[in-house]
Amino acid sequence: MSEQLFVKKRNGLKEKLDLEKIHQVITWAAKNLDNVSVSQVEMKSQIQFFDDINTATIHETLIKSAADLISEETPNYQYLAARLAIFHLRKRAFGQFEPPHLYDHVVALTEAERYDRHLLEDYTKEEFEHMNSVMDHTRDLNFSYAAVKQLEGKYLVQNRVTGEIFESPQFLYMLVAACLFSKYPQETRMDYITRFYDAISTFKISLPTPIMAGVRTPTRQFSSCVLIECGDSLDSINATASSIVKYVSQRAGIGINAGRIRAEGSTIRSGEAYHTGCIPFYKYFQTAVKSCSQGGVRGGAATLFYPLWHLEVESLLVLKNNRGVEENRVRHLDYGVQFNKLMYTRLIKDEHITLFSPSDVPGLYEAFFADQTEFETLYVKYEQDTSIRQRKIKASELFGLFAQERASTGRIYLQNVDHCNTHSPFDPKVAPVRQSNLCLEIALPTKPLDHVHDEEGEIALCTLSAFNLGAISDLSELEELAHLTVRALDNLLSYQDYPIPAAENASISRRTLGVGVINFAYYLAKNGVRYSDGSANNLTHKTFEAIQYYLLKASNILAQEQGACPKFNETTYAKGILPIDTYKKDLDSIVSEPLHLDWETLRKSIVEHGLRNSTLSALMPSETSSQISNATNGIEPPRGFISVKASKDGILKQVVPEFESLRFNYELLWNIPSNRGYLQLVGIMQKFVDQAISANTNYDPTKFESNKVPMKQLLSDLLLAYKLGVKTLYYHNTRDGAEDAQQDLKEEDCAGGACKI
Repeated sequence: MSEQLFVKKRNGLKEKLDLEKIHQVITWAAKNLDNVSVSQVEMKSQIQFFDDINTATIHETLIKSAADLISEETPNYQYLAARLAIFHLRKRAFGQFEPPHLYDHVVALTEAERYDRHLLEDYTKEEFEHMNSVMDHTRDLNFSYAAVKQLEGKYLVQNRVTGEIFESPQFLYMLVAACLFSKYPQETRMDYITRFYDAISTFKISLPTPIMAGVRTPTRQFSSCVLIECGDSLDSINATASSIVKYVSQRAGIGINAGRIRAEGSTIRSGEAYHTGCIPFYKYFQTAVKSCSQGGVRGGAATLFYPLWHLEVESLLVLKNNRGVEENRVRHLDYGVQFNKLMYTRLIKDEHITLFSPSDVPGLYEAFFADQTEFETLYVKYEQDTSIRQRKIKASELFGLFAQERASTGRIYLQNVDHCNTHSPFDPKVAPVRQSNLCLEIALPTKPLDHVHDEEGEIALCTLSAFNLGAISDLSELEELAHLTVRALDNLLSYQDYPIPAAENASISRRTLGVGVINFAYYLAKNGVRYSDGSANNLTHKTFEAIQYYLLKASNILAQEQGACPKFNETTYAKGILPIDTYKKDLDSIVSEPLHLDWETLRKSIVEHGLRNSTLSALMPSETSSQISNATNGIEPPRGFISVKASKDGILKQVVPEFESLRFNYELLWNIPSNRGYLQLVGIMQKFVDQAISANTNYDPTKFESNKVPMKQLLSDLLLAYKLGVKTLYYHNTRDGAEDAQQDLKEEDCAGGACKI
C-alpha cells in the first residue's frame, strides 16, 4: 500500500505514505508514559488511507484516537494525546517540530503586527539571545491534552478567521514575562524575567485569560474584572452602557451596580412624568453586554447588582427565569442580590422587610454600604413615615423567593454588603464597596459616572492571578511566588491602556490586585484531609495565612521601592488594621490553628511605608486556567475523577492530578454530605482574603425526602455563610442526574468575564 499511495505534506509537497513514520511519532509521544499502548492508538485510529491524504488529517486522527482512550484505568493517554497535539501545533505554526530562535520569531510576528512593537524597541538582540537560552521547549510536553486544546483555542496568537497559529506555548510564557518586566532596569530585568518565566511555565503561578491571550499583542487591556456603578440619571445610565461596550470588547468581565435606579412609578421632573422603572434599563445594559464577541476569545457576560429592599425586588428576582414573557424578563444577565445583617435579622425574627425606591429615602442607599448602624436607624425611621412610598413583605417570603430563583436558575448570586465593608481593605466612610463583579470575588470601591468623559467617577478594575497549591511542597515557597506575582501584576497596571479616564484614575490610584489559588482539591487530597469533616480546617487556615502574609509583604517591599499607591490613605491598612483584626470571630469555634507568621512587624512596616496595592487577594473561578496547569478548579471539589468539558474541538477529558495514587483521598462533589464543611473552609479563607471568594453551594435532591431540597436547608446555608463572614455566594449547583464526571459549568459560564482565570 505504501508504495502506491502518496500523502500531501503541510507545505504542499507530496511523498510516499510511510507507515513507519506514523509509528515513530506515536512511539515518541508514548515515551516514559506508563500504561499506554502505541498499537492501541494505531488500531483505534482506523485511518482510511487514500491517495493524496493530508498528513495533517492523519495527525489529527491520531490525536483524537489517543484522546478517546483517556479513562480512569488509563489516565496517561491525556499526555500521549497532548504530545501528539503539540507536535501538530508546532508543525502548523513553524512548518517544523523545532521552534525558531526567539529573536527571529519576534521579528517575524512584529512585522506581521501580531506582537507589540515595543518588544523590539525595549530589548537588545543580546537580551533575546539570553531569553532564548533560558526558554525550555521541552516543557511543552508537560501539558495534558485538555490544556493543549485550550491553548490552541483561547491563548496562542492566531488568526481566528483562518485558524492559523503563530506560536507555541513557551513563546507565550517567555514573552509575557518580557512584556511585564520591560521597564525594569537592565541590570535586574533578566533575572526577574527568568524567575517569572520559570514560575509560570512550570505551572506554579497561573495567569488569567486576558494576560495569556493579550500580553505581547498590540491590544493592551488585561484587567480581568471591571466594576461599573450606575447613577440614577439618563446621562449616567448612558455612560454606563458606553463603558460596558468598551470593556466587553476588550475581553473583560463586567459587574454592573444598578441599585440606585429608582423604582417604576417614581416621579420625574417634579411629576412631569413618571419613571418606567428598572427593567427597561436592565434590558439596555443587556444589549450593551451582548454587543461584542470579544474577539472570539469569549462571549460578553455581566452580573447586575441591586439591594434586597428595592421596591421592585419581586419583579427583579424573577428576571432570569423561563416563565413570563420577554417584556418582563432580562435573561441574559446574571444578578447579584445584596443583603446585610438587618435583612437576616428580620428573617430570623420572622418579621417583615420594607421595600423602598432608593430615590425616596435620602441617605439610605449610601448607608447600606458605608455604615450599618446609620442604615438601621434610617431604615426604621423611613418605615415609620407613612408619607413615603413603601411596601412590606414577610422576610421569609422574600428570602424564599430569592432562594427559589437561585435554585431554579443557578445564577442569582448573593453579596453580603456589610461583610464587604466591615472586613475590607477600604475605609467604608470614604471608599465604600458597593458591588462585586461577574464572578463574585472582587470587592472594590466604585463611583457612578455622570457622563462618558467623567474623570470624577470610578470604574474599578482588578488584575488577577493564582498560586497553584498543588505545585508547591512547602508554604515558604509562597514568599518567592508572591514577590514575583505582585511585581508582575503591578507592572501590568502601568503597562496597559485604559479606554476610559475613570478606569485609569481608579486603577493607578488604588493599584488593586487579586491573587487566588487553583488545585485546592488536589492539595487537600495530597495532605490526606477532606472538605466535609473539618479535617482540612487547620491546614486551610495555615495556608491562607501564608498566602495573604506573603502578598502583603511583597506589596510592602514594593512600596518601599516605588512608593505606596496614591489612595493608600483610603485603606484600613493605612490605619494598621489587617484582615486578622476584622474577621468574624465565629470562625474561632471551628479552627484552632494559631497564627504562625510575624504579623506585628509587618503591621508596623505597612503603617510606615504603605502598600503598593490596595488589595492583594481574591479567590476566583478558574475553569480554563486550571486546565492549562492540569489542576483542579480553584477551591472546588471535583465532580468526578475525570472532568469532561465540551469545547469547539469536541469533548475534552482531564484526569485529576495523581489519580492513581490518590484516588481514595479525593472527595468528589456529590459525595460530600452537605455544604457545611465547604462553607466553613470558605469562611476560614475569607478571614485572610481581602476581597471576596467565588464560593458555590451544591445540592443533590436525592439526599432529601421526595427528592426535593427543602427551603429550610437553603435558608440555613445562607445564614451559615453569613455567620462565618462569607462575603459572596456564586453558583447554586443542583445535581441533575447527568454523568457525575460531566462538568455542568459550561464554556460561557463566567466566560464573558475574564475574571475567570
